[in-house]
Amino acid sequence: MFFCINFAGQMKKTIYNKFDKTKIASLPRVLFGGRIVVVCTEREAEKAVSYLMSQKILGVDTETRPSFKKGLMHSVSLLQVSSHEVCFLFRLNLLGMSPSVRRLLEDTKVPKIGLSLRDDLNSLHKLDDFQSGYFIDLQDHVREIGVEDMSLQKLYANFFGQRISKREQLTNWEADILNDKQKAYAATDAWTCILLYEELMRLEQTGDYELIKITEDVQANTTPQG
Repeated sequence: MFFCINFAGQMKKTIYNKFDKTKIASLPRVLFGGRIVVVCTEREAEKAVSYLMSQKILGVDTETRPSFKKGLMHSVSLLQVSSHEVCFLFRLNLLGMSPSVRRLLEDTKVPKIGLSLRDDLNSLHKLDDFQSGYFIDLQDHVREIGVEDMSLQKLYANFFGQRISKREQLTNWEADILNDKQKAYAATDAWTCILLYEELMRLEQTGDYELIKITEDVQANTTPQG
């Protein structure tokens, strides 16, 4: 994590309009350390949604089974929704748009933070129609402080100096049983959306940051040549 000192002697966080992707691999990895609960039935979904609706803020993301055949597209497989302490993995390939899942997605009271939410919501709408509730897209807020990167991995590296691994992204999200690495990956993506939003709100309110603008020329000169 990077800081600078202002004239009052206070530490300010240094962030960049564009984070150098080549530096991400050397950063320490971040992983969700809370409880992960896989939800496969409507009864389990009812309990999960009751808990989630009692929280003040949630992080959301989706996963879809990758297709390696031209023209073949799979429906969204997983909806992960996390609080600070617990992440629920709703297996939509088994549940579909169940009543509890619909209730969660249509809720207008609890803010649900995600990244590139238009894509996620479009995928969810293909399962069944619903009225989208209270969703906040991180991409809209990072622009407000001058950050141009739009990927979760770059944003987290920029704001926290840690690496989100994308190794499990192209695994089979419709497998009979999700393995521990898949579950940790899915939970981390949802949970880190909360942390990013809270940090963005803090920086916006306090102005406690220094934005360094990196040009394309500078990035090109610092990128190793292969």
